[in-house]
Formats: sequence, structure tokens, C-alpha cells
Amino acid sequence: MRLNVSLAATTVAGLLCVLCAAARTAPAAAPPAAASSAAPEQGFVPIFNGKDLTGWDGNPKFWSVKDGAVRGETTKENPTKGNTFIIWRGGLVGDFDLRLSYRMTGGNSGIQYRSRDLGNWVVGGYQAEIANDGGRDGYIYDEKGKRGRMCLVGEKVTWGKDGKKQVTGSAGDLEKIKAGFKKDDWNEYRILVVGSHIQHFVNGVQTIDFTDEDEVSRAMSGILALQIHAGAPMVTEFKNIRLKKLGPDPAPLPPAPKAPAPAKAEAPKAK
Repeated sequence: MRLNVSLAATTVAGLLCVLCAAARTAPAAAPPAAASSAAPEQGFVPIFNGKDLTGWDGNPKFWSVKDGAVRGETTKENPTKGNTFIIWRGGLVGDFDLRLSYRMTGGNSGIQYRSRDLGNWVVGGYQAEIANDGGRDGYIYDEKGKRGRMCLVGEKVTWGKDGKKQVTGSAGDLEKIKAGFKKDDWNEYRILVVGSHIQHFVNGVQTIDFTDEDEVSRAMSGILALQIHAGAPMVTEFKNIRLKKLGPDPAPLPPAPKAPAPAKAEAPKAK
């Protein structure tokens, strides 16, 4: 009987040794995977293929593709006499989330949305400003309209039914917005539009919060386009352009009055 007990004890001790050794050599369990910042963006569709201008319509004197980016360029020898745009021909946008990378040197640029095609690569409507300046990139401008700079960086604004601007608060810390901006380098733009509510973000920081209640002047749908501004020689570039529609496709717009071909250079818009 003593022999059996001794044998059992020896067996148990041996098993414990084996288990301890296995525990020491087994790889540590991986911690739960954290959400990746590079995770795919659900519902977003690329609208620029990175190779050519398929699906886009602009004056070939100024627009091309270089190093995987849409490139708009003017020079002293090849100026534009008026603001000129490259238009996305993939449809209209109503409610949407647009994200892209951009870089600009010299001049002035912008991103048009819910805008009107006036012909001759001229566009009017909401514009997300690009000025290569952390204090200005991200405001909203009324291209070819009468409302000018509708909401400046850092502002929360309601444009009332009476056609007047009402600053109702702040959209964020202007110094924080400036601090995150990379001059002469690639920055990230996001434009989020739902109903009459418009928000812009640069490098993940909100720059404006704008509500447009002016039923006479506002637009609920329209085209997307990218701008070259008349004036000093400039280069503007856009890549990783992706769009998520947040509602049904808008109905076709009635024809807009066509703009004449530009005859003279436009002065840079007021800052």
C-alpha cells in the first residue's frame, strides 16, 4: 500500500513539472487587438484612381496627374484668366462625407461641393477654402455668390432665413487648428454635410460649424470640383479622394446660366 501511495505521489509531481515547463515555453497570449487607425473606412468609395483623370473634367492646359495626385498648375507663361475647376463627373452630391489629402504652393485653391456647373470649367457654390495657411484653410466661401466668407475658421455660424450671418459660438480652438497645420506639405481635409448642417475638418480638427437656413441662397445638392484660382503661379494637388454618400442620389439640377469664357484675370478673393 505504501508503494502505491509513493508511486502516485511521484506521478503527480512529474505531471506538475511537465505542466510548469509547458507554461514557461508557451508564447504569451496576445493582448486584445486595439482598433487600428488604418482600419478601412466603411462605405467610402475612391473617386480618383491615382493614375489618370478618368471621371474628371478640367482644362488640360492646367490639370494633370503626377505622382498619384490630381495636379493643377499655372505658370507665368501659362496663366488662367479666371478661376478654373476640374469637375467630378460621377454624379451629384447631397448629404455626404468627403475625405482627401491636399497640398498647395502659391496662389489659392478650394474644394467645391453642392455647386453649380456654369460651363467653361467655371463653378459656383459652397467652397472649402485652401490657402496653405492654418488660420484660413477650412473656412467656407460662396464662390460666384454674394455671401463671401460665410463661416471663418473657428466659428460656429447660422446663416438665417433673413439672409444674415449669426455667429452663435466657436467650432474649436484657433491656435490648436493652426498648430496642427503643415505648410507646403500634405494635409487632410474632411467635409461632412447633412441637410443644412456643414462641418469642415483639417487634419482631424474641426475648423467650422455652419448651418445654412437661407432657403433662397443655399444648395441641397450639386457637383464636386477642385479649384485653381486666377492670379500668381501656383500648384495645387489632391490625392486619396474618397466619398461616402449619406443619402439617396439627388435629383438632376435644372440647367444653370452658363458663364462666358474668362476674358480677364480675377483678383484674389479677400482674406
